[in-house]
Amino acid sequence: MAQPEPPQKQAKTAPQTPPQTPPQTPPQIFNRRLVRMRRERSGRAFAGHDFLHRRAMADVVDRLETVKRDFPTAVFSGAGDLAAMLTPACGVGRAFSFDIARARLPETIGRMAAADDETPPLAAESIDLYVSLLTLHAVNDLVGAMAQIRMALKPDGLFIAAMFGENTLASLRRALYEAEAELTGGVGARIAPFATIQDAGQALGRAGFALPVIDVDNVSVRYEAPLTLVRDLRAMGETRALASPPAPLRRGAAARAMALFAEAGGTEQFDIVYLTGWAPHESQQKPLRPGSATASFEEAVRKAR
Repeated sequence: MAQPEPPQKQAKTAPQTPPQTPPQTPPQIFNRRLVRMRRERSGRAFAGHDFLHRRAMADVVDRLETVKRDFPTAVFSGAGDLAAMLTPACGVGRAFSFDIARARLPETIGRMAAADDETPPLAAESIDLYVSLLTLHAVNDLVGAMAQIRMALKPDGLFIAAMFGENTLASLRRALYEAEAELTGGVGARIAPFATIQDAGQALGRAGFALPVIDVDNVSVRYEAPLTLVRDLRAMGETRALASPPAPLRRGAAARAMALFAEAGGTEQFDIVYLTGWAPHESQQKPLRPGSATASFEEAVRKAR
């Protein structure tokens, strides 16, 4: 009778450590050095072309006046001299001004520093308010930039950002595409992409802000001369700063694009998206858990009749 073979001893092996996934580097859409250069060159002319920034700052002032609370320490990024629009009702104490370009720093506020939105030089829980005025649309890592701002805010600190949204420069983008396709048979990325409202809202949540609110101001501007739009963009510091720019636009294609822009009505769209969020704090209102309602929708409708 054959004897069963004794069980073989299994060699002990160290537990396998799952491979570490290296942190993903966000796509480098913008050349931040070019962003700084564009803003530096726009410094002297900016005051004559700041209508969108002034409109956005007026909206920020309205929001701060509505909050009805004080902000002893505040940072304004990209606001420049427009920070002078703040009123006593805004409740702002010490105000600090940041900008990636020194030429865009204000002359009226003594506390200022040249700083990049992607790496704001702020200590953790050191400020009560952070306002970004039309700067975050040109960062490569929107979530990362906003997460750093959230960590710099004290608990229950407020973040307000105005940034250009997806339909900004839609008319000029369309005219450039049509002109280049017509004359060369191909198109290049002449205008940087802008975030959708959904993307901006998701970034706000992923950055860790509580009570997020997103809304948009659709601004239409009529240009009698298309080149006036180009001058406005240069004076705002908003000309192309892509990390991988296409070949230079041919002179004939540029002229054709201006003609197509005028033929389409000469109206340009600027979407100003406003993001508002709070650094988490235990005193903040919490959303209800799904299924925690005590009355049905049908019952509420019956009572309302």
